[in-house]
Amino acid sequence: MTTRDAVRGGPVRRATVRRWSARRWRRRWRALWNRVWEGLRPWDPLRSIKAALQLLVIVSVLITTLLVIVAIHSETELRVITIFSIIASLLLTQIVANGLTAPLREMTAVAKAMAGGDYSRRVARRRRDEVGELAETFNQMAADLAAVDRHRKELVANVSHELRTPIAALRAVLENVVDGVSAADPDTMRLALQQTERLGKLVTQLLDLSRLDSGAVRLDAKPFEVWPYLSAVLRTASLGMEGTRATGSRSRPRADVHLHLDVSPPELTAYADGERLHQVVANLVDNAVKHSPPGGRVTVRARRGGAPGSLDLDVRDEGPGIPEADRTRVFDRFHRGAHPGGDGGTGLGLAIARWAVDLHGGRIEVAESPVGCRIHVSLPGVSAAQP
Repeated sequence: MTTRDAVRGGPVRRATVRRWSARRWRRRWRALWNRVWEGLRPWDPLRSIKAALQLLVIVSVLITTLLVIVAIHSETELRVITIFSIIASLLLTQIVANGLTAPLREMTAVAKAMAGGDYSRRVARRRRDEVGELAETFNQMAADLAAVDRHRKELVANVSHELRTPIAALRAVLENVVDGVSAADPDTMRLALQQTERLGKLVTQLLDLSRLDSGAVRLDAKPFEVWPYLSAVLRTASLGMEGTRATGSRSRPRADVHLHLDVSPPELTAYADGERLHQVVANLVDNAVKHSPPGGRVTVRARRGGAPGSLDLDVRDEGPGIPEADRTRVFDRFHRGAHPGGDGGTGLGLAIARWAVDLHGGRIEVAESPVGCRIHVSLPGVSAAQP
């Protein structure tokens, strides 16, 4: 760098430093002003009902005092001044009261509409004080109630549809037997048994979900060894697949999918509710097996988490995977669009898994995977699971 460049760089550098210092001071003054403004909120009539009423009293007193002064200097009778001051105070009070109560009257009308089943109406927020905050909270409550009402209707419709399918199939089988169209042979009874099992599974899932929603399920968290525990869960799933090979039932897991367990270290221990965790693993494995290709492999991988007794669990399959657009909705109730090409089941298994994980204070999500689908479950361990 030449001497000329150094001379030129000096003033430029000082100007840059001055601009940076000015911006820093502006940010500090802005932060200070925001704190002062927030501290003055109790005395701001636009943001506080208390301040608005105090201002109303002060203005009324000033008007009365001004009229008294005018009466003294103009020799007007005191009773006339009193009448004018009363009228002015009443008009001012009416204006302020109407501005304060108008949102409340609107909330009353909206609440009556909500009681009649109309959750589409909202309260306009025209104020910045406590009434305005109440209007915003009221609108949020109305939106939540509308969402609850929509979910309730969807739940009734979906449950009715899911229950109607196996009941109709079972009724058709029994009617054929009663009418003599088909004999009551083992194949026919096996078909009726399949529909009964499907119906029983759906009722069990709905019961589990209702218990989880109502908070009736409490955790009985204990330390346990992960390897033998997960081995027993997978062994139960394998028995279901053996039943598939024997009966040819399509409502049970497929027998051509291989289950693999990967636990490291082998002596790994965790802290959780065994029954609830069984629901999580069983539903995830059932979902993975259902959407695996012929001869596919489902891997259950368990590792130690960051906290004492915590557990990181992955269930991976080799199926078509879950589209990115569906990854935030696969744990919703009755959502059955997660896997292309699959039957989708009842759409309750992953919802039950999510609620069981939430009971532990853990996290369940669809993780990135180069092949197939990978569901990641993280349980927090002793610190979060203990009451």
